Amino acid sequence: MKLVVGADHGGYRAKERLVRALMAAGHHVTDVGTIDESSVDYPDFAVRVGRAVAGKKADRGVLLCGTGIGMAIAANKIRGVRAAVVWNKKTAALAAEHNDANVLCLGARILSSSSIVALVKAWLAAPFGGDRHVRRINKIRALERGNR
Repeated sequence: MKLVVGADHGGYRAKERLVRALMAAGHHVTDVGTIDESSVDYPDFAVRVGRAVAGKKADRGVLLCGTGIGMAIAANKIRGVRAAVVWNKKTAALAAEHNDANVLCLGARILSSSSIVALVKAWLAAPFGGDRHVRRINKIRALERGNR
């Protein structure tokens, strides 16, 4: 799978570990930064990951910051992005199965690095459920187009 990963300073260390784990699992990973723990603005990285996913340059994206919340807010402003904040394997799987989330947002100050890797793997392994969920995703797309 082609993945794009980004983080702000709060998620930098977890991102570095996650990128290594994803590459070891055989994924093609593009790391869009940040490059160290110097203070940066999370929307700058959310837009890089979001545009890569929305533009079909990556299959899915992962964003890390202190809580995952700011990244999700910023990424969800990009048409075609369905970014979800998750905190356990169940929410990670349901983000994929019910919401067809194409960007996962995680809190590096809340979750351990090993938990982050496990959550990303659970999300990547979960298939979109289709069926009734397609109707709901289509309503989200209508919202993005301003048709609701």
